[in-house]
Amino acid sequence: MVRRRAELPAADELVMCTVKKVFPQGAFVSLDEYGEKEGMVHISEVASGWIKNIRDFVREGQKTVCKVLAVNQQKGHVDLSMRRVKDSQRRWKALQFKKEQRAEKLLELAAKKLKKSLDTAYDEVGFTLQDKFGDLYSALEAIAVKGKEILVGVNIDKKWVDALREMASSTVEAPEVEVAKYIELSCPASNGIEVIKSALIDARDSVKTSDVDVEAYYVGSPRYRVRVTAPSYKIAEGALQKFADIAIASVKKAGGKGELGQTSKGE
Repeated sequence: MVRRRAELPAADELVMCTVKKVFPQGAFVSLDEYGEKEGMVHISEVASGWIKNIRDFVREGQKTVCKVLAVNQQKGHVDLSMRRVKDSQRRWKALQFKKEQRAEKLLELAAKKLKKSLDTAYDEVGFTLQDKFGDLYSALEAIAVKGKEILVGVNIDKKWVDALREMASSTVEAPEVEVAKYIELSCPASNGIEVIKSALIDARDSVKTSDVDVEAYYVGSPRYRVRVTAPSYKIAEGALQKFADIAIASVKKAGGKGELGQTSKGE
């Protein structure tokens, strides 16, 4: 079971849940990453619009991604929403949870080599890696890419460092994710096409690095598709937004206009 150091999640966090009980006014779910502590989804947060039968949308045993609306630390109450989770967030969280499950298996294997339990592994190294890298899988990815040097300065016993390096280097691939969106650019000037072309090139050159790759190509006036490949979704989405800001600003300066559209799912 994937676990976190904190006993309860924070507001606005995306959490993986398992539906435990459905009743007319909502559903109780277990928080899979927080010791299976429970939270509640009110019927108004299950889906958009009027719900005639809640069981048309949720059922016992169902795995679902929820957004944390509020947390009462004293009472241990967690209010959740299903309808406020975007499809892209749901896919991302589901993928992230699977990666974290895999990372936990690798942590358990490293623990067995050191003749330690998984609980001990979390206490001695797992939670520390989460604090440093955000999650276990990101930590193992970093170790796979940069070696054990990435752990210099982190309070982890050398035996753990060696065991984690061995696991990461043999089983974890360097990360690479892709995001794509449409951007609409138009310029009424006589050299409008050249203005847009120059804006796209300048934006690409400003964003592209050794870790981030950017491609932009014409789809149909005034639409262009921008695709960014990077080590993580956060980096990719940030790079794409930066690309759009630079390109749109350049076109507007020449008297044109621009707007970043929705996520592209390919042509």
